[in-house]
Amino acid sequence: MGRVDPIPDEPAAIADLGGERALVIADYHAGIEQALRYENGVEIASQAERRREHVHRLLDLAEADRLVVLGDFMHSIGGPGGAERGEIEVLLESLSLPVTIVKGNHDGGIESIVDDARSPRTPGSIPEVTVTGGGGCRLGDVGFVHGHGWPDHEALGARVLCMGHEHPCVRLTDEVGGSRVERAWLRGRLVREAFEGRTGVTWNDPELVVFPAFNDLVGGTWINADLDFLCPFLPAGLAGGEAYLLDGTRLGPYDDI
Repeated sequence: MGRVDPIPDEPAAIADLGGERALVIADYHAGIEQALRYENGVEIASQAERRREHVHRLLDLAEADRLVVLGDFMHSIGGPGGAERGEIEVLLESLSLPVTIVKGNHDGGIESIVDDARSPRTPGSIPEVTVTGGGGCRLGDVGFVHGHGWPDHEALGARVLCMGHEHPCVRLTDEVGGSRVERAWLRGRLVREAFEGRTGVTWNDPELVVFPAFNDLVGGTWINADLDFLCPFLPAGLAGGEAYLLDGTRLGPYDDI
């Protein structure tokens, strides 16, 4: 109970919630292609169907009882646009298991999409969809938060805290100067002192697991280059953080790669 195991070669993990297995993903960024077109002039065909099929494959692989999305289910910050609304509605309507959505900084108005996804379905066949506040939630011994703000007491009191938001990446170079950027996992212990003043927390010496972005079109934080974290409790709140590639390769301390 309280285990979070990355799926090899995938930007997703299986969480043991004690009686439930959850597939956990972060930073889905539905509708990003539309934003890239209007904001950057980059023409990319919609990959909504590919993303939806990817989620279904992972749910089957994980034999999951629940899907947890660690924030930024949507892409546009100002409110749900047509492309992302349609993509999320179709995905939710295709599922038959409970879904927990942790609100991220891109998820303003996500509740309206959930309501629209419920409306056309037959009563009784609607999957349970829960949208949490920005402080996250706790299921079993695992806490879930997006990472753009501070986790609430319930999430922080878990044995493992999962977060997204950073889109951690590593830049790898070879001996001839070539380089590539790959998505990565970041894991380590939370430092209690970083949360001083946040009273009422039952501290269980939690491990922090920072998820790579599920959507491969988004940028990320180069954790071995700029160390310019977006999360308010990083890097001060992380002790002995280590980076891992999606294939499981251990890169060692993230600040010494």
